[in-house]
Amino acid sequence: MAGSAAGSYAPNRDHAGPEPHHGRPNLDGHRSILTAVLLTGAIAAALAYVAYSIYLDVDATGVHVTTYLPYILLFVALVIALGFEFVNGFHDTANAVATVIYTHSLPANVAVVWSGFFNFLGVLLSSGAVAFGIVSLLPVELILQVGSGAGFAMVFALLIAAIIWNLGTWYFGLPASSSHTLIGSIIGVGVANALLHGRSGTSGVDWSKATEIGWSLLLSPVFGFMAAGALLLVLRFLVRNPALYAEPKGKEPPPLWIRGLLIATCTGVSFAHGSNDGQKGMGLIMLILIGTVPTAYALNRALPDSSVAQFRQASQAASEVVAQKAAGYSVIGDPRPAVTAYVAARKIEGGTYPSLSVLIRQIGEQVDRYGTLAKVPAEAVGNTRNDMYLASEAIRFLMKDKENELSPAEVGTLNAYKKGLDEATRFIPTWVKVAVAIALGLGTMVGWKRIVITVGEKIGKTHLTYAQGASAELVAAGTIGAADMFGLPVSTTHVLSSGVAGTMAANRSGLQLATLRNLAMAWILTLPVAMLLSGTLYVIFSRLF
Repeated sequence: MAGSAAGSYAPNRDHAGPEPHHGRPNLDGHRSILTAVLLTGAIAAALAYVAYSIYLDVDATGVHVTTYLPYILLFVALVIALGFEFVNGFHDTANAVATVIYTHSLPANVAVVWSGFFNFLGVLLSSGAVAFGIVSLLPVELILQVGSGAGFAMVFALLIAAIIWNLGTWYFGLPASSSHTLIGSIIGVGVANALLHGRSGTSGVDWSKATEIGWSLLLSPVFGFMAAGALLLVLRFLVRNPALYAEPKGKEPPPLWIRGLLIATCTGVSFAHGSNDGQKGMGLIMLILIGTVPTAYALNRALPDSSVAQFRQASQAASEVVAQKAAGYSVIGDPRPAVTAYVAARKIEGGTYPSLSVLIRQIGEQVDRYGTLAKVPAEAVGNTRNDMYLASEAIRFLMKDKENELSPAEVGTLNAYKKGLDEATRFIPTWVKVAVAIALGLGTMVGWKRIVITVGEKIGKTHLTYAQGASAELVAAGTIGAADMFGLPVSTTHVLSSGVAGTMAANRSGLQLATLRNLAMAWILTLPVAMLLSGTLYVIFSRLF
């Protein structure tokens, strides 16, 4: 076939893919002192921008700073969180550029800059739904005390564990999933926190949310494999142009229309990756900001007065719905422990409804007292935010409880109230999006080579064809985009690498079983290793803090 034009291939062995030949793309790029200086300058400028943005936000609250210790911890935590996104950039986005590089559609150095830019745009235009979907996995008691030592231990443990595993798999060129790693780290922290407090390890995690996310991570690579293979077969039936199914000839770029198609699919995957993966760092950064600078970030002070008025109406309606369920009961004292216990155990007790009814009423009274969220005094901001978050989570579980008899009208009323609570507490400032976008975009341009070689050379036994690259990337972009709409994290790595394997199988090109075994082993080990790492680090950090 095209082997004579592209070079000779290795014998048909499980571990053997295309041998390096004159058609292999140049992956070394052009390295210079100027490039290193520009990269360092961009990182320094991004950190300066973050510091200045925090200064402006804190200054706008009018609160006088008396100690700089929280800000030092904040800076360290933000550097680690942005470091996770930086590693995520060169670890996961390498999948997006592998196809355009190995089909010679773009030079390697141009491809990574192009991909980095569209990762940047994807983050900036993301919805934020995935960010708070990830946060919902964390134990509610740790979220409510995120500014405490336990809160910092949680954030540091899960981020450092994720970075360690990501760097380890990157070093060996294994396209493991950053999403998979981060979720394992979160579960590890939740289990360790429950065990430290004498509870069952299974009580430390929202397992319904973990199961939902787990299914998305489990099924997305299976879908990627099957859908990419099926798309390739459909293309063969509909588009009969042989040029689309050819392997690259030497280092010549493909015909212009094929080149445009491959660049478009790379762009789509890069944008989708930014819009989905970038949000994971955003959610954790917001937790860090809420814990260290609650006066500026615990409540969305930018909400217009019209939204606050709507919230008052929704609050009154929700209070009446819950009060009807609480008929015959009364609450004496603080309602928060009973609501917290329900959110942690997801088990309705006698005091659940009456306590939630009182909490909703108290939240409404707080908003009425201050008029707008912008006027909530500094000393009350943290408590108001915690009350709103606790009520939102309780309502979320009540509406999911199949044994709980709520009519469609009651569900609609509670949903409207929950939306108002989330608008007040689940927001992402523009500068956070910009900082994460810069970290992910710059990360895309560094350290991508190891993963690119695995995807481009070590999955199939023959060189990647144009149609195979386009099919894998179209499926990846579509899958990630759909998951983003539903607020579910999926793995760019899993979807795209399994998509490449699916096209190789559909094309009967042969698969390198040794590589697939390594990928499967990394996939199997990611969750337990990340859990063990983060759980161990959490125990250590909780003692230190």
